[in-house]
Amino acid sequence: MGNIKDLVSRFDTYVRTHKPEQLVTPPLIVLALALIVLGGMYVATGSPVRLGFQFEGGTIVELATIDMSDDALKLAFADYPLTDVSKSGNRRMLRFGPMDNDMEKSLVEKINTEYEYATPEIKQADPVYAKAQQGQAIKAIIISFCLMAIVVFLIFRTLVPSVAVVLSAFSDIMIAAAFIAIMGIELSFGTIAALLMLIGYSVDSDILLTTRLLKRRGNLDDKVTSAMTTGLTMTGTTLAALLMMYFVSTYSYLIIPSFPQISIISDISAVLIFGLAADLMNTWMLNTGILKWHLSKPRGRRT
Repeated sequence: MGNIKDLVSRFDTYVRTHKPEQLVTPPLIVLALALIVLGGMYVATGSPVRLGFQFEGGTIVELATIDMSDDALKLAFADYPLTDVSKSGNRRMLRFGPMDNDMEKSLVEKINTEYEYATPEIKQADPVYAKAQQGQAIKAIIISFCLMAIVVFLIFRTLVPSVAVVLSAFSDIMIAAAFIAIMGIELSFGTIAALLMLIGYSVDSDILLTTRLLKRRGNLDDKVTSAMTTGLTMTGTTLAALLMMYFVSTYSYLIIPSFPQISIISDISAVLIFGLAADLMNTWMLNTGILKWHLSKPRGRRT
């Protein structure tokens, strides 16, 4: 609790001692950098983030073998489009890019013949189906974001506060996506779910702030402090839970060797942790700065 109070005090001091334009500048710079990263990834690879197995297609092979090094496995499968070798507990996971039917049959035969002792598990995804999944995932994010924007406008019915909430949520998503791109996290059903959850987390704190500032009477800075105390407590609690989830899903095998690394939970929690960290900046600097500028205008000029 003391840490939350200290964080509120720091944010409160910063907000009170800076003008609205000074508050919004750093978040907008970070948003611009995130868009540059995503644009650069798209130009370089054809996708703003690294596509996962579900959205790119290919083959994943899991082998219960730890006696072969990564280099040995890469050499053994040099004739196939092997893109990644990773370890999960006492199993190795080999990821292959899209292949034609003949090469897929050859790979499956090789695995079942030469690695039968390693109890192989083979998963395959057709590239055409994966492309369709990719389109549906993008639609889900766009539709969710648009519906969120509509609800926000219906709630406040005022242009500037509504735009501030939507802009803050958009910035959270873009910064989280840039984090995914920089860290090389694959876009999967799990990370898509994390981005959708992030929309909800972002809007929750932004609506809290906007409602307190628009609906309550009193000193503007005092109302920001009140909203900040509640909002940072909520976000801090969520971050604590996510951090625990990340460490358990990522590093528990170091304590219990038989416990496998749960990569999808690790990715979801990492995206949400970084997204919520970005939301702290966007809510209490970007959104607060826009609202302070809006509410400091003469009453007759507000829109």
